[in-house]
Formats: sequence, structure tokens, C-alpha cells
Amino acid sequence: MDKVKAALPRGTPIEIWFQDEARVGQKNKITRRWARRGTRPSAPHDQRTRSVYIFGAICPQEGKAAGLVLPFCNTATMNLHLAEISLNVAPGAHAVVLMDQAGWHLTPKLELPFNISIVAIPSKCPELNPQENIWQFMRDNWLSNRVFGSHEEIVDHCCDAWNKLVEQPWKIMSIGLRNWAQEF
Repeated sequence: MDKVKAALPRGTPIEIWFQDEARVGQKNKITRRWARRGTRPSAPHDQRTRSVYIFGAICPQEGKAAGLVLPFCNTATMNLHLAEISLNVAPGAHAVVLMDQAGWHLTPKLELPFNISIVAIPSKCPELNPQENIWQFMRDNWLSNRVFGSHEEIVDHCCDAWNKLVEQPWKIMSIGLRNWAQEF
């Protein structure tokens, strides 16, 4: 079910956004590392299970991003993220947010801001969402191969990683631009 606002005024600028969530925690991923040939670099791995979710959205055409680090995924946290995206949409523009079909994305209980419409990406098609590529970039560069000492450290590290991404609009553009998405 797509939640697209009816009848926007003619000439309203449209921003295409992509949204997704990523879990980051003490039981973290181990990613590839550069090392001298013939050596086996060590990578820490934690068995504890504290975690948080980064709710992230990018507008590759504009090089913008909106994100929140939250304790879990549900309708209430999704509403917070939609409000955050809404604040980052240019004045007078309307955002079309493409996202997967998670239960909290398409529930009728969502409180859609006036400047946002939702379009669901088909199931089992993560390649249509460049936000997935953003997660991979963040994991490869800032979030993997580490052990977090506490829940607060996870939150701080996720916030720091997201803020690094936001400071690099050219990176958001190079990872996220999709020609097909700009033809709306």
C-alpha cells in the first residue's frame, strides 16, 4: 500500500528519499581488513547482545541525510524518524520516501508529516534501496571490527558515524544516486 499524497500543487519540487534501519550492537560484524600478505589480522568479536538501531534516510540528489539512533523498531520510533526527515525536506518541497515493507513502515498508525509521501519498495529487493549501500559503507569504515564497552558507547559511536556521513554530501551522492529514481 503506497501512502502518496493526492494532488500536490503543480510545480512542487519533489525530493526522492530512501529510508531503512540498521542494528548496531555488541555482537557486531567482522568485515574485511587490509593486511600484509601472509598475515592474519585479528578482529575483536563480542558475545554480548546490547544494541541500538540507526534509522537513516538519504536524499542522494541533494546529498542530504536524516537519521536517529533509537532503542528499537516500532511505529512510535518510525513516527519520530518521519518527523526528522520532514525537518530536512527543503521548504516548499515534498518528499517521496521509498522504503521496504516492514510492518512499522506501512501501518495505518503512522503519522505522516504534511510534506512526506511513502512508496513501498517491492519485497525482497534490497538492491532498490541505496540506504542499504550506505549501511555497508558505514559498517566497512566506522561500525565493524570493534567491541563496545557499554550501551552508551554504542549510541555515541553510531551518532558519530552518522554525523561523519552527513558531513560528506558527496559520499551520499556517489553511493546513493540511482538514475531510475530521478525520473519521477
